[in-house]
Formats: sequence, C-alpha cells, structure tokens
Amino acid sequence: MTNAQFDEQTSEQVAAPPPSDSPIVFFDGVCGLCNHFVTWVIDRDRRGLIRFAPLQGKTASLLLDRRFREELKTVVFLHNGRATIRTGAVCRILRSLGGVWWLVGSLIWMIPWFVRDLGYRFVASVRYAVFGKLETCRMPRPGEQQRFLD
Repeated sequence: MTNAQFDEQTSEQVAAPPPSDSPIVFFDGVCGLCNHFVTWVIDRDRRGLIRFAPLQGKTASLLLDRRFREELKTVVFLHNGRATIRTGAVCRILRSLGGVWWLVGSLIWMIPWFVRDLGYRFVASVRYAVFGKLETCRMPRPGEQQRFLD
C-alpha cells in the first residue's frame, strides 16, 4: 500500500480507505496533552463513531504519510479517505461530535488556517514541557478497546 500525497495549503491528503467508514483520530501516543484530548473526545462522542490510533502504531504506518509518524507534531483526522491535520483536524473532530461542538468547530474553521495553525504549532512545540511525555502509549479504559485500532 502506498501513502497518499499531501497538500500543505489545504492540510489534506487522500489515503486508502480505512477498514470501516468510521473516522480515525491519529495522535501522539506518548504526549500527555494528546492523551487528554483523546479522552475528552471519547467522553463527548456519544455515538461512539470515532476510532483512535497512535501515530506510532501499525494503523498509522499503513494509512499515513511517514512524516506524520516521524515528526509527531500533529493530530490527524482521517475520514472517507481524506486526512486533515492540525487545527483543520481539530475542527473536523469537533464538528463530527455534533451538537454544540459542531458549532464550535464551524466557528473555529472560519478563522484563516494559517492563523489557527500558528497557535497550534506553538502549543505543539511546548506540549511535552507543559503536559509531560508518557513512557507508553495510552491504554484504553474498560469499554474503550473496540475504539482503538492499535
């Protein structure tokens, strides 16, 4: 399987479809902030549609470009063969949660991507110092196993 091409300006790529049509959030498995974000999404995804995989895992190696797995500086949201990164991914994740989160994601989306991503890149550069770096990837809580791919 080949990895998809990536477009810097739109922060999107086209990838091979995942095993199911459920969206996948790829995250840095050892980042404290990323793990808190995953837990936050799980707690708000009442339909249980979103699945999760660490950027360091097998699923990421099959579906994502190598630079995402090596740099570990972005969250990646893969849905319907399209991957979105940084704040674009956060907006799409929020919108997929529905309800008030759909509105929040839509409002953030209206901010130009280069402005949104400036703040995202800053947080990414200090996240280990502020939120810590874990020894291992996040382990699913009881009842979450089916939502994690690796």
